[in-house]
Amino acid sequence: MYLLGIDVGTGGSRAVLVTKEGEVAGTAIEDHVPFDSPEIGWAEQDPLDWWRATAKAVRKVLSDFNGEIEVGAVGFSGQMHGLVILDQNDDVIRPSLIWCDQRTQKQCDEITETFGKEKLIELVSNPALTNFTLAKLLWVRDNEPDAYSRISSVMLPKDYVRFRLTGKKATEVSDASGTLILDVSRRRWSKEILSGLDISAEILPDVFESQELCGTVTDAAARETGLKSGTPVVAGAGDNAAGAIGMGIVRPGQTSMTIGTSGVAFSVTERPKIDRKGRIHTFCHAVPERWHVTGVTQAAGLSFRWFRENFAIGHSFDELVSEAEDVPAGADGLLWTPYLMGERTPHIDPETRASLIGLTASHTRGHVVRAILEGVAFSLRDCLEVFLESDLEIGKVRLGGGGAKSSLWRRIQADVYGRTVETITAEEGAAFGAALLAGVGAGVWKSVDEACESAIEIAEELETDEEVGSLLESRYSAYRKIYRAVKPVLAID
Repeated sequence: MYLLGIDVGTGGSRAVLVTKEGEVAGTAIEDHVPFDSPEIGWAEQDPLDWWRATAKAVRKVLSDFNGEIEVGAVGFSGQMHGLVILDQNDDVIRPSLIWCDQRTQKQCDEITETFGKEKLIELVSNPALTNFTLAKLLWVRDNEPDAYSRISSVMLPKDYVRFRLTGKKATEVSDASGTLILDVSRRRWSKEILSGLDISAEILPDVFESQELCGTVTDAAARETGLKSGTPVVAGAGDNAAGAIGMGIVRPGQTSMTIGTSGVAFSVTERPKIDRKGRIHTFCHAVPERWHVTGVTQAAGLSFRWFRENFAIGHSFDELVSEAEDVPAGADGLLWTPYLMGERTPHIDPETRASLIGLTASHTRGHVVRAILEGVAFSLRDCLEVFLESDLEIGKVRLGGGGAKSSLWRRIQADVYGRTVETITAEEGAAFGAALLAGVGAGVWKSVDEACESAIEIAEELETDEEVGSLLESRYSAYRKIYRAVKPVLAID
């Protein structure tokens, strides 16, 4: 028997087949049509294209077995925060406003004014930010009243794809945490938010725990995907929570740092830990009776890619990292703040900008690359500091994404965080976590903890170098002064 994990990402949908021993047996990816940006700061995708790509990816991964395969259960993960609205016939009304859409500041201000910042955080554990689903729903109400009047159902991206697979409307606690409508502490929709903004609860799906079964594959979906009709489907998780499960980050105190396009700091808690300043997200984890806090730096891997695409054309990432390896820790005084897309944690400032501080004639391209790698680690250290302010106990830090694949970046992170860092033998991302959730729902494992113990293996541990760590601690202190020093300059028209 195999387990199928599906991740509905931004760039494409990924299907991963996993054995009941937790080993990856096959993967397939189908690209999405790139998101549309009708105006600056807008980002939209067609939910129908997500379903097309998912069905094709599933068919691809199953085709390697010539139909001789038993899939015991299916689990989902996907991009969070997107708004999908359906009419009474379950047809998509308009393209989805996805996670990176930034048009909703006016609606965020309205939400905050309606409840007050402190009361809002008390109700849903988070402040109103432009990426949250509720603000997008209010934008449609304010700007497209005809479309809003036709809404019969509101869904999140992966939940829409699961609906196409099962015919059942459902969501789960981890993804719903990113809507600003979920009472995160009680793991249910907030009646106060809905009544305060005059939104009907009837348009929202039922909320499940991530490993719970919430439907089966329909006959129609079986024909499109190649799965057998009646195959059980679990609720799944948002991409951050599913990715954490795929890395084995499930027990209170476990912490990960994942560097992709953005950088995500993730730590598991046994109860909701709320930052009253709203610098970090507090969400339900995809494990019953557990939560997590998340800090985000907007342009982590993006900083490196931006530099390469604009100033090192024709050079590979490996070549650039090799140049950086010849530069001493601290980059001879050069500092990079990775605010190419503004910043979330800890500044919550979409208007701040990146800066390269301390350039001299003796600095080389390798110095700049090293400063970028260190600057991203400093930014994630900012997230770690907020965690510590919230009285979280942080031990070893597990690394994921591109930052875990580079030996230099692993070393930099160990020295910047001042903690032992570790990597796992095979990181397969959120789709792998979704497959493990499917296994729990199907009874292969008794719990998510047991699934991770069976499937996750540590590959390497790296201790902090005390001498280098002391130097980078000094550089981090300098880094922390840059934001406030540069802010008045950026304010000049």
